[in-house]
Amino acid sequence: MIILIYFAIFAVIVAVLFYILGYSYIFNGISKTYLKGKMSAHIDDGKFFSRNIIAAGNPVPWEEDPEYNKTELPKNIVEDLKHSNTASFLVIRNGKILHEQYWNGYDKLSKTNSFSMAKAVTVMLLGKAVEEGKINSIDDKFSDYFNEFKGKEFTENLTLKNLAQMESGLNWEENYKNPFLPNAKAYYGSSLVKATFSRRFKQNPGEKFEYQSGSTQLLGFAVRKAVNQSLSSYLSEKFWTPLGMEQNAEWSTDENGMEKTYCCIHSTTRDFAKLGQLFLDNGKVNGEQVLNLDFINQMRTPTEKSEEIYGMGFWINNDNPIKHYYFLGLQGQYIIMIPEHNMVIVRTGSYNNLPKNDRGRPDQVKFLVNETVKVFSNTNEI
Repeated sequence: MIILIYFAIFAVIVAVLFYILGYSYIFNGISKTYLKGKMSAHIDDGKFFSRNIIAAGNPVPWEEDPEYNKTELPKNIVEDLKHSNTASFLVIRNGKILHEQYWNGYDKLSKTNSFSMAKAVTVMLLGKAVEEGKINSIDDKFSDYFNEFKGKEFTENLTLKNLAQMESGLNWEENYKNPFLPNAKAYYGSSLVKATFSRRFKQNPGEKFEYQSGSTQLLGFAVRKAVNQSLSSYLSEKFWTPLGMEQNAEWSTDENGMEKTYCCIHSTTRDFAKLGQLFLDNGKVNGEQVLNLDFINQMRTPTEKSEEIYGMGFWINNDNPIKHYYFLGLQGQYIIMIPEHNMVIVRTGSYNNLPKNDRGRPDQVKFLVNETVKVFSNTNEI
């Protein structure tokens, strides 16, 4: 009995200390992970967070290729997908579904977490806001949107482009495993303003590429202020509805209703594929230019500071014989565009400790591109 009393006192002291030091969000993280039988954030955790609806307007189902699901995946691809705890694998060729496969109880109606694939979506919203004149230019200063950043060291000349290209100079360690670092505070905390606006900057913007969720969250705040509506409703109006998405999606928010713009759009694999098809079609849907081509080309042009592996929201691989660029999520969520073969590949799942040896890019992406093209390209050649 005495031991239990001491333990209870200790627990209270720890809780008070965590609250004083600003780590109370850790208890929220525990309730949404360990107490749910998970070891970390996961693709099905959207229902545990506040969220905004991304409404689908007039659904346009995918057309199936005449060869739909008639070719079995070869053993090496299946083994790789199963080993990496894949939920879904989908191949679009020439604008039609060619192959679709699900594992572990998931199906075409399952909505899973995009994780950082949402970063590219946030950049898309930036591009649309510029196109509509709600933002003057991607070279706008961030401090023009938030006066508290004026006159501060390193932030006076910080631009929206710096944020989109991951060259902000923000002091933010991109680490999801350490609960005391900013990613966990942004993911499990109650206020994204507290999680991001409190961070210091360590160098001048434009000097160094450093992939950071905090940079995209700051970008999201600027876009949100410029469009003067929730980013979920703006995404619905400008992309989800024009693209004919088949299902509503959800975007996780903090307790103030601000979207986690660095992550957390929960959607189906089929609808994720439509985002990829938009870029293969250079921003057009049924002849309508939904996103400006010049901006699209900026997104998929690798930057010098990233050593040619990142553009604005997109990871890019022009080293591979089959060139490709892609949306990338934390646990191996991919929307891969392969222009040469008019192909989109989508893979979702929970690949914890995703290996990234290909110059900071996941080896699995290159593997899936090369092997899938072997199986499904029109010419059957690489």
